[in-house]
Amino acid sequence: MAIVVYGIPNCDTVKKARRWLQDNNVEYRFHDYKKAGIEVDHLARWASEVDWETLLNRRGTTWRKLDEATRDGVDKTHALALMAEHTSLIKRPVVETGEGLLVGFDTSQWTERLA
Repeated sequence: MAIVVYGIPNCDTVKKARRWLQDNNVEYRFHDYKKAGIEVDHLARWASEVDWETLLNRRGTTWRKLDEATRDGVDKTHALALMAEHTSLIKRPVVETGEGLLVGFDTSQWTERLA
């Protein structure tokens, strides 16, 4: 099973997740949004597996810096475009497991699916 972890290397949650993977001897490839970006089509595939609102990080400073009209009028299409443009708007990490997605870092969920 090819595992790909998507995120930003300096994100504390991503650091915890990567440490957990190493501690549990789970091989993975890391995709750095800041360096490699992500295409809207890729985000749309994720949004077909999990709700787009699950992917959208509304807690971060990037979201708060968006103007109110943008935040209030967000729908799926607009959210996917925003996430592709501002990768910090994607909840982290997102993990492609070959058997579905994991969004965020939850040790019990990860243990069940990956360990």
